[in-house]
Amino acid sequence: MKHTKLRLIILNFLQFAVWGSYLTSMGSYLAHVGLGEYISIFFAMQGFVSIFTPALIGILADKWIPAQRLLCYCHAIAGCFMIMAGLYGLRAGADVSFGMLFTLYAFSVAFYMPTISLSYSVAYIVLEKNGYDTVTAFPPVRIFGTIGFICAMLAIDFSNLQGSSGQFLVAGILGLILAAYSLTMPDCPVDKSKESKSLVDALGLRAFALFKERKMAIFFIFSMLLGMSLQITNGYANPFISHYQSIAEYANTFGAKHANALISLSQCSETLCILLIPFFLKRYGIKKVMLISMLAWVLRFGFFGVGNPGFPGVIFFILSMIVYGVAFDFFNISGSLFVNKETDTHIRSSAQGLFFLMTNGIGATIGTLVAGAVVNHFTHNENGFMIGDWKTVWFIFATYALVVAVLFALIFKYKHVPEDTQK
Repeated sequence: MKHTKLRLIILNFLQFAVWGSYLTSMGSYLAHVGLGEYISIFFAMQGFVSIFTPALIGILADKWIPAQRLLCYCHAIAGCFMIMAGLYGLRAGADVSFGMLFTLYAFSVAFYMPTISLSYSVAYIVLEKNGYDTVTAFPPVRIFGTIGFICAMLAIDFSNLQGSSGQFLVAGILGLILAAYSLTMPDCPVDKSKESKSLVDALGLRAFALFKERKMAIFFIFSMLLGMSLQITNGYANPFISHYQSIAEYANTFGAKHANALISLSQCSETLCILLIPFFLKRYGIKKVMLISMLAWVLRFGFFGVGNPGFPGVIFFILSMIVYGVAFDFFNISGSLFVNKETDTHIRSSAQGLFFLMTNGIGATIGTLVAGAVVNHFTHNENGFMIGDWKTVWFIFATYALVVAVLFALIFKYKHVPEDTQK
C-alpha cells in the first residue's frame, strides 16, 4: 500500500511525458519541413478525436476490458504509429509528404487521447481499492504528470530535436514503455452486471439535457468559446519564438534558440496555480474565477504581441508564461469543479464528459482551425521559419479573448455566496 502512490506517480509522469515530447515543439518541426500551413490541422486532429474516442474507449473499459490492460493496448498502438511517423520524417528529410505524416500522426493521437481519461480511471480505482480519498490523494499524484510534461519538453529542447521528427520517436518509445508499465498496475475489474444501457446513456449524451437550464447552457457555450484558445499557443508559440532565429538582432538569444525551455515556464506556472484554485473559488465563485481566466488569456496573447527574445522584450515573454497558469487552471480545473457541484450525481460523469467535449473537443478543434487561418494569412514559410506580422496575429487572439470575457461578464448570471457565510 505504501508504494501505491509512487506507482501512480510514475504512471502520470510517463503519461504526460509522452505528450510533452511533441505537443509544444511539433509546430516548429512542421515549419522546418515546409508544412507550417498545416499546423492547425495537426492540432485540430487532437480535438476532433477527443469528441468521440474517450467515450468509446471508456465503454470498453467499463464493460469488457480492464482499464489497465486497455491503457496498455492504446499506448502500444499509439506508440507504434508515432514511431513510424518519426522514422518516416527522418527518412524523408525535407521532402515530407503531408498525407503520409498526418495519417500516421492521426492514428497515433486517436489512440493516445483516450488514455488521458483512462489513466485517471486507473488512478481512481487503485486509490479507492487501497483506502485513499481520491479528492485529496489524486491531485498530488497528478501534479507529477505536469512535471513529466516539463521534463520531456526540456529533453527535446536540449537534445536539439525541436525541429526534427526525432521528437516523435521519443514520444513513441515513451509510449511503449508506458504500455509495458501499465500491465504492472493492479487489476481494474470491469462491470459484470447484466443491466443494459441505451446508447444515449453509454455515450454520456444524457448530460445534453443540461442545455435546458439557462445557466448551464450559457456556461457550456462559453466553455466552448474559451476552449478555442486552449491549443493556440501549444501550436504556434514555438514557431513564433523560434522564428526570431532568422532575425540577426535576436538570432543568438537564449529564447530564440530554446523556445521549448522558455515555454516550459508555462507548465511550471500551471503547477503552482493549481494551489490557488481552492482559495479563489471559495472566496470569489465560478463567475469571477472564469473572468480572471479569460483576462489572463488576453494577457497571454497580448504579452506575446509586444515581446521579443531580447532584453527587455523577453520580460513580456516570461510574463506570458506566468499568466498561462492562471489562464489554463482557472478555466479547466475550476470549470470541472463547477460542473461537479451543479449537476446531479446520476449524470455527473456524463456532465464532465460534456465539459471535456465542449472545451478540448469542439472548442479546441474550431479554435485551432480558425487560428491556423489567421496565422497563415499573416505569415509565410521562409527557410524553415514562419515569418510575418506576428504582432497582429497575437493582438487578434487577445482581442477575441477580451470580447469573450466582456460577453461572459454581461450574460452569465451567477450569485456566489462565500463559503464562510454558508452557515
